[in-house]
Amino acid sequence: MKLKAALASVALAGSIAAVSTPAMARDTINIVGSSTVYPFATVVAERFGRNTDFPTPKLESTGSGGGLKLFCDGIGTQYADITNASRRMKTSEFENCQANGVKDIVEVRIGSDGIVIASGNDAPELNLSLQQLFLALAKDVPNPDGGDNLVANPYEKWSDISSDLPNIEISVMGPPPTSGTRDAFVEIAMEGGCKKYDWIKSMGKSEMRGVCHNLREDGAFIEAGENDNLIVQRLIRDNGTYGVFGFSFFDENRGQLQVAEIDGVAPSQDTIGDDSYPVARSMFFYVKKAHVDVVPGIQEYVSEFTSEGAWGDNGYLVDVGLIPNPRNVRIQAAKDAQALKTMTGNEL
Repeated sequence: MKLKAALASVALAGSIAAVSTPAMARDTINIVGSSTVYPFATVVAERFGRNTDFPTPKLESTGSGGGLKLFCDGIGTQYADITNASRRMKTSEFENCQANGVKDIVEVRIGSDGIVIASGNDAPELNLSLQQLFLALAKDVPNPDGGDNLVANPYEKWSDISSDLPNIEISVMGPPPTSGTRDAFVEIAMEGGCKKYDWIKSMGKSEMRGVCHNLREDGAFIEAGENDNLIVQRLIRDNGTYGVFGFSFFDENRGQLQVAEIDGVAPSQDTIGDDSYPVARSMFFYVKKAHVDVVPGIQEYVSEFTSEGAWGDNGYLVDVGLIPNPRNVRIQAAKDAQALKTMTGNEL
């Protein structure tokens, strides 16, 4: 496959020797961050290295949270130049960047992706509401006997939640806390189902998030690493297990997997692009402006990624699963990115 060939051609980043002066600066762009954005960034990096005089950027899949931490650790060529994220930077992360001297940050919204609940083709079909998904995976849930109180999750089988669901044990593999997919999943899917209960929705924000965002720790939810390939291998082997990851990764493996409908909507490029699929999210990358004149090629890499030939409606990233931003949003985003327009923090 084209994507696999591109992935194979880009080396993962190893440790980078610390240097302190522009004269000793790296000549290769260092990119960290989201495993979901990684395939898109890899394809851009491979083309960039092939079609320009700059070295192919080095990429490392660290998860969105891990990448933003590395990115915000400081200024200097011992630190990352760009980080990918499958959700927007948090206010706390922006403030951490500022505290560490990373003051001028360029935010680029790449496009959209959806989070899917996938399984092997021979597994029982799983069509869920957001509320059922919350009940299946939350650490504490509303008391099934009634009343406005929480109890430790008692649901062992999907059919315990609804007789319409499969009569098999709940077993779901998902990303670790460092993953932007995990952040987006709890923010969009878990919280979306949790808020179906008015008495939870009326809680203070902090208390409500504490209820909605805590996943089970009794074995029903299995924390996987950042490597989505391991989840796919398990799903193909085990017809009783389901997995949580990005639509673009499902799209690459769709011959071996099936996906659940959520609230009656199946994930597709159309339903994610028009936001009718309930678990859609935006993807980003962030550029450290202070490194632009130190590490060669950063400005040109940004221009390549934000070109219509890459992220446009007929761009090469669409072939590997990117769902483009609307044209007017895309054109403005490209202008801002190529002008290296910096964030103020008010966007968050």
